[in-house]
Amino acid sequence: MFSMRPIGVAYTPYTETDGVPKGLGAAHQAEGVLELAPEYEPGLTDIEGFSHLYVIWVFDRVEGYDLIASPPSDTRTHGVFATRSPRRPNAIGLTVVELLGREGRRLQVRGVDMLDRTPILDIKPYLSSVPESELRRGWLAEAEARAAGSDRDRDPGSGRTLG
Repeated sequence: MFSMRPIGVAYTPYTETDGVPKGLGAAHQAEGVLELAPEYEPGLTDIEGFSHLYVIWVFDRVEGYDLIASPPSDTRTHGVFATRSPRRPNAIGLTVVELLGREGRRLQVRGVDMLDRTPILDIKPYLSSVPESELRRGWLAEAEARAAGSDRDRDPGSGRTLG
């Protein structure tokens, strides 16, 4: 068994889940503050050099889980591990935010998608060695194509453009 404890809290404009942008084309531009507990402030040394951060947090207001999810971005169901559903076996959230600035133990960020006063478990610099040309968006690319009316031009098994 293992246990985790929050290192801080996220202050965001969202007090209800209905306010968080969801679905196709959802823009996560809201700004917020990630405030760490005083004992963790030394851990922020040199973080200002990074443009984006991973924020690992807890869906602390969710009870239970579903293995099949109905995301707002698609009319089809998918396995929970192929979605960003909050109803997960381990209620862990992951968000990439843009770091706008730091004041002591407070990080000003853009791109928050969690509720106000959400517990933060960890923060890591965003690094990716995967070239954009090798990234795949799975069922989401198919849902976006259907929404754009171009489903006829796609291979439903791979999401790749035919022809």
